[in-house]
Amino acid sequence: MRIAINTRFLLSNKMEGFGWFTYETSKRMVEAHPEHQFFFFFDRPFDPKFIFVSNVTPIVIPPPARHALLFIVWFEIGVRRALKKHKIDAFISMDGYLSLGSKVKQLSVIHDLNFVHNPKDIPFISRQYLLYFFPRFAKKATRIFTVSTYSKQDIVATYGISPDKIDVGHNGANEAFVPITNTEKQAIRNQFSNGKEYILHVGALHKRKNLLRLIEAFNTAVLDADREENLVIVGSALWKSQEAIFTQLSEKAKERILFVGHLPQNELVKVVAGAKLFAYIPYFEGFGIPLVEAMRCGTPVLSGNLTSLPEVGGEAVHYCNPLDVDDISKNLSLLLNDPALLTQLSREGLERSKQFSWNNTAKELWNSLLKVIETKQ
Repeated sequence: MRIAINTRFLLSNKMEGFGWFTYETSKRMVEAHPEHQFFFFFDRPFDPKFIFVSNVTPIVIPPPARHALLFIVWFEIGVRRALKKHKIDAFISMDGYLSLGSKVKQLSVIHDLNFVHNPKDIPFISRQYLLYFFPRFAKKATRIFTVSTYSKQDIVATYGISPDKIDVGHNGANEAFVPITNTEKQAIRNQFSNGKEYILHVGALHKRKNLLRLIEAFNTAVLDADREENLVIVGSALWKSQEAIFTQLSEKAKERILFVGHLPQNELVKVVAGAKLFAYIPYFEGFGIPLVEAMRCGTPVLSGNLTSLPEVGGEAVHYCNPLDVDDISKNLSLLLNDPALLTQLSREGLERSKQFSWNNTAKELWNSLLKVIETKQ
């Protein structure tokens, strides 16, 4: 088969959720199937390290697609032409965007529909693009792959898609996320938290990550209670979000809430493993890879109780209502004051994390692709 993959999120030292999903699944698929020819579609010059094996042919399709109008140009002109030129049998799009004008069979990976339920979280032009095109992508897709049962049910209910057309495969987490020693933890605290224990949040600084409520709860549960822990926030700013958050902090909070930006993976794994508590309370999530990364490290987790997160965390994490600052604060205090509970969550999280692996995700995605190939159009 000749299989094309949308790899425009494979960006050196800049990868977030879509990028890591693309990296972990596409690498495994191309390595496991040398009998097939793969074409990686990039929207800019690529790092050669992403051409994992000899059966991968990189194709650069301009222009760089990072704006609604350029999405249309890239998918409806560039991708459509490339699919035809290279005689592609099936196209996998890791971010859900498809070429509506192409006759090639297409597998759409739709991670979540936050933009439907919380449209004001996204700038106007991007929001209008997503709201207009994604129902069409869902209907155009030969099949849809998604990362949680919650997201599958949401796609079915929102777009009226038959559940038989949608396959589910949970995300994994990189195997580099492992527990570290107490000595290593102190070194990480010295580097990132002025020597103090810290509560950690990881994720792009997007509205749905719910940082303002987390910060307000931190003020009550930690600062007002004269506790010593800091709050460390890892992630890239979106749409000036870090500046908007930082300007709302008190002077005391600015000293105790530490924005460290995007971290390379070798540093991220240490920061996650070194945390006293991982606080991950988005009000909407299609899966939540950082939650699994924390569990793999044995770091206790306080999670929001909405959307897909209970499906991922099971009984191995502690939950709160992410829309209620008092409830977040109450549960932060409960965990920080109960070492036995933290130890229990660490142990149970390590066990729970064994259920998630990128090997399984890649296998499920490949199985979904085989169904695409078998589908008559």
